[in-house]
Amino acid sequence: MEPPKSESEVAREICLRQLAVRPRTRAELAKVLVRKEISEEVIAEVLDRYDEVGIIDDAAFARAWVSSRHQGRGLARRALANELRQRGVDAEVAGEALETLDEDEEAATARALVDRKLRTATGTPDQVFRRLVGMLARKGYPAGVAIRAVKDALAARDAEAAEFADQIDADAMADQENDSLS
Repeated sequence: MEPPKSESEVAREICLRQLAVRPRTRAELAKVLVRKEISEEVIAEVLDRYDEVGIIDDAAFARAWVSSRHQGRGLARRALANELRQRGVDAEVAGEALETLDEDEEAATARALVDRKLRTATGTPDQVFRRLVGMLARKGYPAGVAIRAVKDALAARDAEAAEFADQIDADAMADQENDSLS
């Protein structure tokens, strides 16, 4: 019969099982260990050791998360910052990871999302415009970026959509949107 495992051994096994599923932040692992009733001292000891040897690395996690979620789901910096915060990534570490996304790349991704959705969009140009701006807003894009991406895509679509797009003042709408949020 096996001797009973120490609390440290149990904690290490829990962490390794969690990490086998997907990379996790220090905060996520700590939360699981607290739920499993591991003592604070043992949690700190095990997580400090895993940090030291590089098994957990919140900065690498944040960089990979930003890259993956931006490319895979088209999420903007604001949405990504929120997701990282929910996973317990320190604000400074998250900020460094988010710096890897520049405004041009974010705008290009917004435009690509709009172009993809526009292929199957139905309704009046006004309805399509509102739907697409809303979709980008839910993905965390700032109002100015979203409005400009949709306006440019509509202008390139057809004559009726181009005429509608010409009437859109993206800067004024973004300012209006930002004022209503304040």
